[in-house]
Parts: sequence; structure tokens; C-alpha cells
Amino acid sequence: MKEIENVDVIYELNTGKLTGNEKEIETSYKKLGALKGIFKDEKAFNEMDQDIIAYHVQTHKNEVTEGKDGGLFFGTSFVHPGKVGNEFFMTKGHFHKNIDTAEYYWGITGEGLLLLEDQQKNVRIEKVKPGSLHYIPGKVAHRLINTSNELLTVGACWPSNAGHDYSINEKGGFSVRIIDNNGKIEIIDNK
Repeated sequence: MKEIENVDVIYELNTGKLTGNEKEIETSYKKLGALKGIFKDEKAFNEMDQDIIAYHVQTHKNEVTEGKDGGLFFGTSFVHPGKVGNEFFMTKGHFHKNIDTAEYYWGITGEGLLLLEDQQKNVRIEKVKPGSLHYIPGKVAHRLINTSNELLTVGACWPSNAGHDYSINEKGGFSVRIIDNNGKIEIIDNK
């Protein structure tokens, strides 16, 4: 007779945090110093503590390996509150290496924005908040931006063959920047 198995990893619905078997959970931290060239105000960036954690990501590791067709990855991004000059903390942003692959995001805690940009530089910006659901089609770069004073937590599910291509940042970055203009969120051109 078959037995019922216990699950070793728990997804906390209210926080997005993965807990349980540490062998199945990978956590990576992105310190501010690793985001050199992402923020416009280089002087403000250089004056800040480069060891500040701008964001971290937890990923559920399963038997699927990166690049394998037919699998799924699952994780949570935690974008910390903060600013470099008047620009909010954000993720690096990326296209997928397998450019046609899509992804889902959903808001868990905090408030922020999902910046989407296709290969023709067409931009769309969606508000992220608890319960919001975001479909990111293939051929679209995406970046999370925390516009609040609390942790922005966003769940994600993507194909295991998607990969990450961060070269948009080496080619001048996204077409727009999101800044705090005296307490008001403003979208400006990235020149």
C-alpha cells in the first residue's frame, strides 16, 4: 500500500517566504554594489553602503535543471525599500535567454511597479500590490521597482528553459526610469 508523503517545503501565503528543507530552497542576495550602472545618479550610488541588500530571491529547487524543456521554476522576489538619489530600489531586470518564454508574477506584500519593455522599446508599467496578477509575455524585458517604504514581495513561476539575459542593462537600460519627485511617483525618459 502507498503512503502519503509529507512536503518538505512550505510556501507561506501571507509573506511569500519558502521555509522547510533548506536543501530545496536557494536564496540569493543582490547587494547594492552588484547593481552598478543600473541607477542614474552615480554620485549618490557611490556614496551609499555597497553592502546594503537591494533585493533577494528565494527559489524552490526541484529535480529540474536550468535550460531543461518542460519544467517549471517557482520563487519569490523580495525588493527592499530604499532609494539611490531619487530612484527607487529595483531588480536588475532581464529578458529571457529563450526569448519566447513567458512568466507569471503576483503581488504578495508592499506596493511597487512592474516595468515591461519589448524589443521595440514599447513600455508598459503595471502597479503591483497584494493580490495583483501579472502575465509577462515572451520577448518582453521586466523589472520590479519598490515604490513603498515596506518590503515588496512578488511570487513568480517561469519555464525551466527560460534563462536570464541581463544585457538590456549593458545597452543603455530600460527606456524609462521611475523616480520619487517630492513624494510623487514620476516616469521619466532614460536619456
